Amino acid sequence: MDEVGVAVVGFGWMGRVHAQAYARVPHHVADLPPLRLVSVADDVPGRATAAAVRYGFDESTASWRDLVGDPRVRAVSITAPNFLHREMGSAFAAAGQHIWIEKPVGLTAADARAIVGDVRVTVGFNYRNAPAVEKARSIISAGEIGSVTHARFRFLSDYAAHPDGALSWRFERARGGNGVLGDLGAHGVDLIRYLLGEIDSLVADTAVFIPQRPRPVGATAGHERGSGEPGPVENDDYFAALLRLASGARVTLDCSRVAVGEQNSYGFEIHGTRGALFWDFRRMGELGLAVGSSYQDEPVSTIFVGPHDADFGAFQPGAGIPMGYDDLKVIEAARFLRSITDNQPYGATLVDAIRAAEALDALEQSAASGAWVTLPR
Repeated sequence: MDEVGVAVVGFGWMGRVHAQAYARVPHHVADLPPLRLVSVADDVPGRATAAAVRYGFDESTASWRDLVGDPRVRAVSITAPNFLHREMGSAFAAAGQHIWIEKPVGLTAADARAIVGDVRVTVGFNYRNAPAVEKARSIISAGEIGSVTHARFRFLSDYAAHPDGALSWRFERARGGNGVLGDLGAHGVDLIRYLLGEIDSLVADTAVFIPQRPRPVGATAGHERGSGEPGPVENDDYFAALLRLASGARVTLDCSRVAVGEQNSYGFEIHGTRGALFWDFRRMGELGLAVGSSYQDEPVSTIFVGPHDADFGAFQPGAGIPMGYDDLKVIEAARFLRSITDNQPYGATLVDAIRAAEALDALEQSAASGAWVTLPR
């Protein structure tokens, strides 16, 4: 198979995760084309150069535009801040370069729709790649818990809980978009759609609980402290929503970036007419299942996914051995590369990003009006 030359645009934490995922793909998946790390682009002085040396890229550049149309670069990872997704994605797609892009793919649904080209686009909805989540989808599809009646999805984190957390681009409307809706809500919406189907309508409430933060005095990476003058937080720290699905099921979704005591508390509880499913990201390889004929007082059994479940066998030889977050990105990278070689979609696609973005737009609209909003069909 022909070698696939790849580039990474934006080299904060997520850029590093993408580079490491590319390097690990051959260790876990044998039937994919060989990879070449061609270039890394980042405009923070020295960051791209250091990344090229450390991770083995052929070269580096301060300008992502140098990579548009480069014949050596067949595929591009876009891990830059949200406000750059539309411009970057549109340029690379128009140049015929395949794209692995982090969610939420821009600031609005219009941004996601603007990425047009005859290319494959994989989107970073990594939680759907957990083998336990894929097993849950199979259980639901097989009708093992009956018809889904109601569910709760949660994405609660404390990454922005400290009041001295720097006022980075994440907290600015023009660069970070809608705040926790795009950061965590996009993942929640994708999981709901992946497991339970399309969202028909919703109503939401949002809040900013830390209205001011200190400005950073230099380039930030991750969630650092600020020490500059205070500035206003322009997007939401928290939201809660009630959703009606096309199936008739009811779902609650609550997301927070300022939840003290909650470290990546992501998961779901799904109830059906004959059973229930439970999953917590922090125990990623486990799935709680209650199913039987008594309906009342049903015990919950813990299922450990194993080598026969989804992609688990590519990482571990036996049930009960944990996988990690980075493993989910290796699965994502492998599916991206397979979509290029097979010329068909695998995993989350641009369509999924557009549908998620439409839901986020509706959440904002509902929070502003206090009314139910029906999603586009």
